[in-house]
Amino acid sequence: RPAALRPGREEGMTGLFSSLYELLPMQGELAGILLLSLFVSGVAILVSMLLGVPAGIFLGLHRFPGRAFLVTLVNTGMGLPPVVVGLFVFLLLARSGPLGGLDLLYTPWAMVLAQVVIATPLVVGITLAAIQGLDARLHLQILSLGASTGQLYWKLVKEARLSLVAALAAGFGSIISEVGAVMMVGGNIKGQTRVMTTAIVLQTRQGEFGNAIVLGAILLALALGINWLFTWVQQRQKA
Repeated sequence: RPAALRPGREEGMTGLFSSLYELLPMQGELAGILLLSLFVSGVAILVSMLLGVPAGIFLGLHRFPGRAFLVTLVNTGMGLPPVVVGLFVFLLLARSGPLGGLDLLYTPWAMVLAQVVIATPLVVGITLAAIQGLDARLHLQILSLGASTGQLYWKLVKEARLSLVAALAAGFGSIISEVGAVMMVGGNIKGQTRVMTTAIVLQTRQGEFGNAIVLGAILLALALGINWLFTWVQQRQKA
């Protein structure tokens, strides 16, 4: 019985290596899929950091009516289902939607918008927690030295930089592996909006499990490499 199973194992390994060969950049569209994945998620996390870090600092420093409600929205947004985000962005960009005239649906920019909506609450929430974790007297001391609001925010960013790197890693990790929202607004169009996650779904639906496994391994390796870089930066700053 075990001897009869061995050829199947060898055939399975051969199939995986064959799938890997077929998915090499010179053999197909893998390079384009990888580049588009990095472009969409890279632009999205950059926009999310530009929006989320100042918002998190503002919520962490100021007390005003409705602040508790905004913080509740941020905490809720950190666990927002991606398919709900995809539906919201789809309706926003559809021909009959408020932004339908921009003709962005089924383009990489629609995918960027969906990922920004997913990542921004994470960045805001982690930044807010980081600011609240600082000494409450720090920002008063900075202001007493004559710092402007912009200088205050920059100083707090430097003080909370380790947490902000964690926000960057968490936000990027949440969107590079996201599939539901980007498929709804991007359409998984070959050569235009197909990214790593949607390519894995397509290969699985077609029964090409070897290709799907190889693409999944590449995506995991990509995420591991990027998060290793974030961790290296974080630990270097700590040292």
